Amino acid sequence: MKFSEMGLSASTLWALEKKWFETPSPIQEACIPLLLSGTKDIIWQAQTWTGKTAAFAIPVIEKIDPKKKYVQAVVIAPTRELAVQVSEEISSFKWTKRISIVQVYGGAPMWKQIKELSNGPQIVVGTPWRMIDMINRGKLKLDKIDFCILDEADEMLNMGFLDEIEEILDACPEDRQMLCFSATMPAAIKRVASRYMGEYELVAVEASQLTTWNTAQMSMHLREGDKLEALTRIVDSQPDFYGIVFCKTKRKCDELVQELQWNGYHADALHWDLNQRQREKVLKKFKNKRVMLLIATDVAARGIDVDDLTHVVNYNIPQDAECYTHRIGRTWRAGKKWIALTFITKKDEWKMRRIAKTTKAEIVRMEVPTVESVIDQKKTHIVAKVETSISVESLDTYEKLVTQLLDVGSEREIISSLLTIAFGNQLDVSTYKDIKPTWSFSDRNPNSVRLFIARGRNQDLDGPRELVERLEDETKVSQSLMDDVAIRDDFSFITCPKAEADIILDIFSAKPWRTLVSVSKDRDGKWGKSWWKGKYGRGKFDKKKDYDKKPYKGKKDKKDKKEKKDRKDKKNKWKKDYKSKGNKK
Repeated sequence: MKFSEMGLSASTLWALEKKWFETPSPIQEACIPLLLSGTKDIIWQAQTWTGKTAAFAIPVIEKIDPKKKYVQAVVIAPTRELAVQVSEEISSFKWTKRISIVQVYGGAPMWKQIKELSNGPQIVVGTPWRMIDMINRGKLKLDKIDFCILDEADEMLNMGFLDEIEEILDACPEDRQMLCFSATMPAAIKRVASRYMGEYELVAVEASQLTTWNTAQMSMHLREGDKLEALTRIVDSQPDFYGIVFCKTKRKCDELVQELQWNGYHADALHWDLNQRQREKVLKKFKNKRVMLLIATDVAARGIDVDDLTHVVNYNIPQDAECYTHRIGRTWRAGKKWIALTFITKKDEWKMRRIAKTTKAEIVRMEVPTVESVIDQKKTHIVAKVETSISVESLDTYEKLVTQLLDVGSEREIISSLLTIAFGNQLDVSTYKDIKPTWSFSDRNPNSVRLFIARGRNQDLDGPRELVERLEDETKVSQSLMDDVAIRDDFSFITCPKAEADIILDIFSAKPWRTLVSVSKDRDGKWGKSWWKGKYGRGKFDKKKDYDKKPYKGKKDKKDKKEKKDRKDKKNKWKKDYKSKGNKK
């Protein structure tokens, strides 16, 4: 079944075409007709990456009346992140319909949400606690709604929202249509269904296989500034590279395309700023292989039918597991292996672990190809092309030219000159940039040490860059060897190799008035060197003079305490003498 066969309006079909939705997923094919008929309450047992948001968003948009200025549909989500995501997804389907969607969740200004609710929205998406707060204030009225949707109901119940959900459902009319999406079916969901649903239908949709046997999922751990260099090395090391590179924003797409084109790569961008005609033109060039690198936002995560991709590269990590599977599931090569590669920075590691856990995928870590290996691959490719040309193509056309060239110089000189003309500096090692090693404390590297820095934001240490620059100025240890920098209020941390840690400690221990560094436990659980002396200096930390505030010595601290005590005793004695003379105050 296609979307055009479901009886949807022209406006909704146009929105689906804009988002490149052509064929509905199993859950969409089962859900949309049932919701459009509006006869039964429904419980869907489906995973998060099966396209469930579109499954309820499309029919809800279809049945909403823009002329009625009151809430007609409410979506309850467990977290504000999911509420924002669902709201944006619903909004993308409304196209030209004048439907207002309001997000209601904690952590955002309440006055702003109250103002938006007073304007008469048709759809409200939010989290349980804030919704109840708005209901109790009389700002959110659900007595006329047609749809009540529980998204990730099992997750909300696991978070202890059962009472809150029941309180919201009590505020809804009995004749509303209720939808419940859940990956599992705990007893609490059955309890909610028996109490608040009449005749309901249980639909279980199996999640499609996320990774096929011919897909190799890999990750590459990099610094943000090394991603471009890593991508060019991968492209150069694969002579038949033909792939899609996903970026987070339109601006990043354009910047990356500009960099790649400047360096001689056939690349083009695909994102929302292009109109339909421009998108079709870019796709045509890509399918005809006039463009080998398609740099795209998630607008290209659906609907691209290309049968011979070799790579899908996540230049920026996807937002969630559903987005990840949409990206890497663009195509498959019959009988051949293709690669889904994700670039991961230090701050993205936790998100990638969550995606791997959700999708149950085995994601293998790979290293960036070395410059030497890339050059060797290029040379191998050149030799292979020459061998193919000699065995297949007719060389009679150039026979006269070959004779003329042999009169110019020796065979070795002529071949070298032709290679220079044909390939320029492509085989020159100096055309590639160095990629800094990713020293990471989380990698459990036995040669790395965690350093404690006795300075933080309260001592006017602005950020990681300022800290590593100061350490480099003082110790001459390269910033590239300092990683995993964490700035706190009164202290900071960095990770670096043991040898460099010894250098830093030796230099600062030679200056006893500088209370800067001590070493905490390393990954082996052993104590390294430590040096700790004195206290912080008095006054505001002076950036210009660096760490030049001398601390109080212990004796001076005792003297201050004694002087303070003497002043207090003197004051008490004066009060006693004053009262003894008959004074009341």
